[in-house]
Amino acid sequence: MPRNKKVLSETRREVLDAIADGPVSGPDLAARLDVSRAAIWKHVEALREAGFAIESDDAGYRLDGVPAYGGEAIAFGLDAPIEVEYHDSLPSTNARARELAAEGATDVAVVADEQTGGRGRLDRGWVSPPGGIWLSVLCCPDLPPAHAPILTLAAAVAATETAREAGVDARIKWPNDLLVPSGNGSDDGDRKLAGILTEMEGEADRLSWVVVGIGINVDTAGLPAGATGLLARTDEVDRRTFVQRLLERFDALRDDPKAVLGAWREHALTIGQRVRVETPTDGIVGEAIDIEFPGSLVVETDDGRVRVHAGDCEHLRPA
Repeated sequence: MPRNKKVLSETRREVLDAIADGPVSGPDLAARLDVSRAAIWKHVEALREAGFAIESDDAGYRLDGVPAYGGEAIAFGLDAPIEVEYHDSLPSTNARARELAAEGATDVAVVADEQTGGRGRLDRGWVSPPGGIWLSVLCCPDLPPAHAPILTLAAAVAATETAREAGVDARIKWPNDLLVPSGNGSDDGDRKLAGILTEMEGEADRLSWVVVGIGINVDTAGLPAGATGLLARTDEVDRRTFVQRLLERFDALRDDPKAVLGAWREHALTIGQRVRVETPTDGIVGEAIDIEFPGSLVVETDDGRVRVHAGDCEHLRPA
Protein backbone atom coordinates (compact mmCIF):
# COMPACT_ATOMS: atom_id res chain seq x y z
CA MET A 1 0.00 0.00 0.00
CA PRO A 2 1.48 3.42 -0.90
CA ARG A 3 2.69 5.31 2.14
CA ASN A 4 0.76 8.45 1.29
CA LYS A 5 -2.62 6.72 1.52
CA LYS A 6 -4.89 8.55 3.92
CA VAL A 7 -8.07 7.05 5.35
CA LEU A 8 -9.96 8.64 8.23
CA SER A 9 -10.70 6.01 10.85
CA GLU A 10 -14.08 5.92 12.55
CA THR A 11 -12.53 6.82 15.93
CA ARG A 12 -10.72 9.84 14.50
CA ARG A 13 -13.92 10.94 12.82
CA GLU A 14 -15.67 10.71 16.20
CA VAL A 15 -12.88 12.72 17.86
CA LEU A 16 -13.25 15.47 15.27
CA ASP A 17 -17.03 15.50 15.58
CA ALA A 18 -16.75 15.80 19.35
CA ILE A 19 -14.26 18.68 19.43
CA ALA A 20 -15.75 20.62 16.49
CA ASP A 21 -18.41 22.22 18.72
CA GLY A 22 -16.07 23.37 21.47
CA PRO A 23 -13.45 22.17 23.94
CA VAL A 24 -13.79 18.64 25.29
CA SER A 25 -11.42 17.25 27.88
CA GLY A 26 -9.31 14.16 27.26
CA PRO A 27 -11.02 12.15 30.01
CA ASP A 28 -14.47 13.08 28.68
CA LEU A 29 -13.45 12.10 25.15
CA ALA A 30 -12.04 8.79 26.36
CA ALA A 31 -15.23 8.00 28.27
CA ARG A 32 -17.47 9.06 25.39
CA LEU A 33 -15.60 6.94 22.82
CA ASP A 34 -14.80 4.08 25.21
CA VAL A 35 -11.05 4.21 24.60
CA SER A 36 -8.06 5.06 26.78
CA ARG A 37 -6.76 8.59 27.31
CA ALA A 38 -3.52 7.48 25.65
CA ALA A 39 -5.50 6.43 22.57
CA ILE A 40 -7.18 9.84 22.45
CA TRP A 41 -3.78 11.54 22.57
CA LYS A 42 -2.49 9.35 19.71
CA HIS A 43 -5.53 10.12 17.58
CA VAL A 44 -5.20 13.85 18.24
CA GLU A 45 -1.50 13.78 17.30
CA ALA A 46 -2.29 11.85 14.11
CA LEU A 47 -4.93 14.40 13.17
CA ARG A 48 -2.49 17.24 13.81
CA GLU A 49 0.04 15.54 11.54
CA ALA A 50 -2.68 15.32 8.88
CA GLY A 51 -3.11 19.09 9.01
CA PHE A 52 -6.00 19.61 11.43
CA ALA A 53 -5.48 22.59 13.75
CA ILE A 54 -6.34 21.20 17.20
CA GLU A 55 -5.72 23.40 20.21
CA SER A 56 -5.67 22.20 23.80
CA ASP A 57 -5.83 24.00 27.12
CA ASP A 58 -7.30 23.44 30.56
CA ALA A 59 -10.78 23.21 29.04
CA GLY A 60 -9.75 20.42 26.67
CA TYR A 61 -9.28 19.90 22.94
CA ARG A 62 -10.96 22.07 20.32
CA LEU A 63 -10.87 22.09 16.52
CA ASP A 64 -9.62 25.38 15.08
CA GLY A 65 -9.02 24.50 11.44
CA VAL A 66 -9.39 21.84 8.76
CA PRO A 67 -6.77 21.09 6.07
CA ALA A 68 -7.56 22.41 2.61
CA TYR A 69 -7.50 18.98 0.95
CA GLY A 70 -6.73 15.33 1.60
CA GLY A 71 -8.44 12.16 2.72
CA GLU A 72 -9.11 13.18 6.31
CA ALA A 73 -10.30 16.63 5.23
CA ILE A 74 -12.76 15.22 2.67
CA ALA A 75 -14.05 12.55 5.05
CA PHE A 76 -14.65 15.08 7.85
CA GLY A 77 -18.17 16.40 7.37
CA LEU A 78 -18.92 14.12 4.40
CA ASP A 79 -22.63 13.25 4.54
CA ALA A 80 -22.46 10.03 2.54
CA PRO A 81 -21.60 6.42 3.46
CA ILE A 82 -18.42 6.49 1.38
CA GLU A 83 -14.90 5.90 2.67
CA VAL A 84 -12.18 8.17 1.30
CA GLU A 85 -8.73 6.92 0.30
CA TYR A 86 -6.39 9.73 -0.68
CA HIS A 87 -3.06 9.71 -2.53
CA ASP A 88 -0.78 12.58 -3.41
CA SER A 89 -0.08 10.87 -6.73
CA LEU A 90 -1.33 7.76 -8.51
CA PRO A 91 -1.03 6.40 -12.02
CA SER A 92 -4.83 6.04 -12.10
CA THR A 93 -7.57 6.30 -9.49
CA ASN A 94 -9.64 3.82 -11.54
CA ALA A 95 -6.81 1.28 -11.42
CA ARG A 96 -6.50 1.66 -7.64
CA ALA A 97 -10.28 1.30 -7.26
CA ARG A 98 -10.16 -1.92 -9.30
CA GLU A 99 -7.51 -3.23 -6.90
CA LEU A 100 -9.80 -2.45 -3.97
CA ALA A 101 -12.68 -4.21 -5.75
CA ALA A 102 -10.53 -7.34 -6.05
CA GLU A 103 -10.00 -7.14 -2.27
CA GLY A 104 -13.76 -7.08 -1.70
CA ALA A 105 -14.11 -3.38 -0.85
CA THR A 106 -17.10 -1.25 -1.74
CA ASP A 107 -18.33 2.32 -1.26
CA VAL A 108 -14.83 3.80 -1.45
CA ALA A 109 -13.77 7.00 -3.21
CA VAL A 110 -10.15 6.93 -4.34
CA VAL A 111 -8.96 10.53 -4.62
CA ALA A 112 -5.60 11.75 -5.96
CA ASP A 113 -4.02 15.18 -6.22
CA GLU A 114 -2.55 14.10 -9.55
CA GLN A 115 -2.63 11.14 -11.92
CA THR A 116 0.43 10.18 -13.94
CA GLY A 117 -1.38 7.70 -16.20
CA GLY A 118 -4.93 9.01 -16.43
CA ARG A 119 -7.06 7.87 -19.33
CA GLY A 120 -10.50 8.38 -20.78
CA ARG A 121 -12.79 6.33 -22.98
CA LEU A 122 -11.18 4.17 -25.68
CA ASP A 123 -7.83 4.42 -23.82
CA ARG A 124 -7.40 8.07 -24.73
CA GLY A 125 -4.94 9.93 -22.56
CA TRP A 126 -6.26 12.26 -19.86
CA VAL A 127 -4.03 15.05 -18.55
CA SER A 128 -4.32 15.04 -14.73
CA PRO A 129 -1.93 17.62 -13.27
CA PRO A 130 -1.61 18.40 -9.55
CA GLY A 131 -4.42 20.52 -8.20
CA GLY A 132 -7.26 18.96 -10.20
CA ILE A 133 -10.15 16.85 -8.99
CA TRP A 134 -9.38 13.23 -9.84
CA LEU A 135 -11.42 10.53 -8.16
CA SER A 136 -13.03 7.13 -8.66
CA VAL A 137 -15.99 5.76 -6.75
CA LEU A 138 -16.14 2.01 -6.22
CA CYS A 139 -19.56 0.51 -5.48
CA CYS A 140 -21.33 -2.84 -5.74
CA PRO A 141 -24.86 -2.01 -6.90
CA ASP A 142 -27.60 -4.59 -7.14
CA LEU A 143 -27.99 -4.11 -10.89
CA PRO A 144 -27.63 -6.19 -14.05
CA PRO A 145 -24.64 -5.14 -16.19
CA ALA A 146 -26.94 -3.69 -18.86
CA HIS A 147 -28.12 -1.07 -16.35
CA ALA A 148 -24.62 0.17 -15.40
CA PRO A 149 -24.80 3.24 -17.71
CA ILE A 150 -27.29 4.85 -15.30
CA LEU A 151 -24.36 5.29 -12.90
CA THR A 152 -22.44 7.24 -15.54
CA LEU A 153 -25.45 9.49 -15.92
CA ALA A 154 -25.69 9.87 -12.14
CA ALA A 155 -22.04 10.89 -11.94
CA ALA A 156 -22.51 13.38 -14.78
CA VAL A 157 -25.48 14.97 -13.01
CA ALA A 158 -23.64 15.07 -9.67
CA ALA A 159 -20.56 16.70 -11.22
CA THR A 160 -22.62 19.17 -13.25
CA GLU A 161 -24.73 20.31 -10.31
CA THR A 162 -21.65 20.68 -8.12
CA ALA A 163 -19.87 22.73 -10.79
CA ARG A 164 -22.93 24.94 -11.23
CA GLU A 165 -23.13 25.41 -7.46
CA ALA A 166 -19.52 26.63 -7.65
CA GLY A 167 -20.49 29.19 -10.30
CA VAL A 168 -19.52 27.33 -13.49
CA ASP A 169 -22.09 26.89 -16.28
CA ALA A 170 -21.41 23.20 -16.86
CA ARG A 171 -23.59 21.12 -19.18
CA ILE A 172 -23.63 17.44 -20.07
CA LYS A 173 -22.57 16.09 -23.44
CA TRP A 174 -23.60 12.50 -24.09
CA PRO A 175 -22.28 10.04 -23.14
CA ASN A 176 -19.71 11.10 -20.55
CA ASP A 177 -18.39 14.66 -20.87
CA LEU A 178 -19.05 17.95 -19.13
CA LEU A 179 -18.68 21.05 -21.28
CA VAL A 180 -18.82 24.75 -20.67
CA PRO A 181 -20.87 25.94 -23.66
CA SER A 182 -19.83 28.74 -25.95
CA GLY A 183 -23.43 29.87 -26.41
CA ASN A 184 -23.45 29.53 -30.20
CA GLY A 185 -25.18 26.13 -30.34
CA SER A 186 -22.25 24.04 -31.55
CA ASP A 187 -19.03 22.43 -30.39
CA ASP A 188 -17.13 25.43 -31.79
CA GLY A 189 -15.90 27.16 -28.67
CA ASP A 190 -17.45 24.70 -26.19
CA ARG A 191 -14.74 23.67 -23.74
CA LYS A 192 -14.32 20.31 -22.04
CA LEU A 193 -14.40 20.65 -18.27
CA ALA A 194 -14.70 17.04 -17.12
CA GLY A 195 -14.94 13.45 -18.23
CA ILE A 196 -16.29 10.23 -16.76
CA LEU A 197 -14.98 6.69 -17.26
CA THR A 198 -17.09 3.80 -15.95
CA GLU A 199 -15.67 0.28 -15.66
CA MET A 200 -17.35 -2.82 -14.31
CA GLU A 201 -17.20 -6.55 -13.74
CA GLY A 202 -20.06 -8.96 -13.27
CA GLU A 203 -22.00 -12.02 -14.28
CA ALA A 204 -24.78 -12.14 -16.84
CA ASP A 205 -27.47 -11.01 -14.40
CA ARG A 206 -25.62 -9.06 -11.70
CA LEU A 207 -22.75 -6.62 -11.34
CA SER A 208 -19.89 -7.61 -9.07
CA TRP A 209 -18.56 -4.04 -8.92
CA VAL A 210 -18.59 -0.73 -10.74
CA VAL A 211 -15.89 1.94 -10.74
CA VAL A 212 -16.99 5.42 -11.82
CA GLY A 213 -14.00 7.61 -12.55
CA ILE A 214 -14.51 11.38 -12.59
CA GLY A 215 -11.87 13.85 -13.75
CA ILE A 216 -12.53 17.58 -13.40
CA ASN A 217 -10.06 20.25 -14.51
CA VAL A 218 -9.50 22.97 -11.95
CA ASP A 219 -6.61 25.10 -13.17
CA THR A 220 -6.04 25.70 -16.88
CA ALA A 221 -2.24 25.37 -16.94
CA GLY A 222 -1.05 22.47 -19.06
CA LEU A 223 -4.48 21.53 -20.39
CA PRO A 224 -4.85 20.47 -24.02
CA ALA A 225 -6.58 22.62 -26.62
CA GLY A 226 -10.34 22.60 -26.26
CA ALA A 227 -10.26 22.10 -22.48
CA THR A 228 -11.08 24.46 -19.65
CA GLY A 229 -10.94 24.43 -15.86
CA LEU A 230 -13.14 25.60 -13.04
CA LEU A 231 -10.82 28.51 -12.29
CA ALA A 232 -11.27 29.84 -15.82
CA ARG A 233 -14.95 30.41 -14.99
CA THR A 234 -14.95 31.26 -11.28
CA ASP A 235 -12.55 33.05 -8.94
CA GLU A 236 -12.11 30.38 -6.27
CA VAL A 237 -12.67 26.65 -5.87
CA ASP A 238 -12.66 24.84 -2.54
CA ARG A 239 -11.69 21.34 -3.70
CA ARG A 240 -12.55 19.75 -0.37
CA THR A 241 -16.11 21.09 -0.41
CA PHE A 242 -16.46 20.34 -4.13
CA VAL A 243 -15.54 16.67 -3.70
CA GLN A 244 -17.81 16.33 -0.66
CA ARG A 245 -20.82 17.75 -2.51
CA LEU A 246 -20.04 15.64 -5.56
CA LEU A 247 -19.92 12.42 -3.52
CA GLU A 248 -23.06 13.34 -1.58
CA ARG A 249 -24.99 14.03 -4.79
CA PHE A 250 -23.77 10.83 -6.42
CA ASP A 251 -24.79 8.83 -3.36
CA ALA A 252 -28.27 10.37 -3.39
CA LEU A 253 -28.74 9.69 -7.11
CA ARG A 254 -27.24 6.23 -7.60
CA ASP A 255 -30.38 4.41 -6.44
CA ASP A 256 -32.88 6.83 -8.01
CA PRO A 257 -32.91 6.37 -11.82
CA LYS A 258 -36.00 8.54 -12.31
CA ALA A 259 -34.31 11.50 -10.62
CA VAL A 260 -31.13 10.88 -12.62
CA LEU A 261 -32.92 10.95 -15.97
CA GLY A 262 -34.89 14.08 -15.11
CA ALA A 263 -31.83 15.97 -13.91
CA TRP A 264 -29.76 14.76 -16.87
CA ARG A 265 -32.34 16.15 -19.30
CA GLU A 266 -32.37 19.45 -17.40
CA HIS A 267 -28.59 19.86 -17.64
CA ALA A 268 -28.03 18.31 -21.07
CA LEU A 269 -26.26 20.22 -23.80
CA THR A 270 -26.77 17.38 -26.30
CA ILE A 271 -30.58 17.30 -26.35
CA GLY A 272 -31.87 19.55 -29.09
CA GLN A 273 -28.57 19.44 -30.96
CA ARG A 274 -27.98 18.02 -34.43
CA VAL A 275 -25.46 15.25 -33.81
CA ARG A 276 -23.34 12.64 -35.46
CA VAL A 277 -22.83 9.50 -33.35
CA GLU A 278 -20.15 7.05 -34.41
CA THR A 279 -20.89 3.53 -33.18
CA PRO A 280 -18.77 0.41 -33.78
CA THR A 281 -20.97 -0.45 -36.76
CA ASP A 282 -22.55 2.76 -38.03
CA GLY A 283 -22.63 6.54 -38.19
CA ILE A 284 -25.93 8.05 -37.07
CA VAL A 285 -26.87 11.63 -37.95
CA GLY A 286 -29.93 13.45 -36.70
CA GLU A 287 -31.35 15.51 -33.86
CA ALA A 288 -30.82 14.29 -30.30
CA ILE A 289 -34.27 14.45 -28.72
CA ASP A 290 -34.12 12.51 -25.44
CA ILE A 291 -32.28 10.19 -23.07
CA GLU A 292 -33.79 6.87 -21.98
CA PHE A 293 -32.95 4.42 -19.22
CA PRO A 294 -30.30 3.24 -18.65
CA GLY A 295 -28.50 5.84 -20.77
CA SER A 296 -29.50 5.51 -24.41
CA LEU A 297 -29.51 8.61 -26.59
CA VAL A 298 -32.63 8.95 -28.75
CA VAL A 299 -31.84 10.44 -32.17
CA GLU A 300 -34.43 11.49 -34.74
CA THR A 301 -32.93 10.69 -38.15
CA ASP A 302 -34.26 11.02 -41.69
CA ASP A 303 -35.07 7.31 -41.53
CA GLY A 304 -36.83 7.40 -38.18
CA ARG A 305 -36.03 7.33 -34.48
CA VAL A 306 -32.87 5.51 -33.37
CA ARG A 307 -31.77 4.61 -29.84
CA VAL A 308 -28.00 4.67 -29.45
CA HIS A 309 -26.56 2.72 -26.54
CA ALA A 310 -22.88 3.58 -26.98
CA GLY A 311 -20.75 5.69 -29.27
CA ASP A 312 -18.83 8.92 -29.80
CA CYS A 313 -21.10 11.92 -30.16
CA GLU A 314 -20.28 15.09 -32.08
CA HIS A 315 -22.47 18.18 -31.96
CA LEU A 316 -22.84 19.47 -35.51
CA ARG A 317 -22.98 23.11 -36.46
CA PRO A 318 -26.41 24.33 -37.48
CA ALA A 319 -26.99 24.01 -41.22
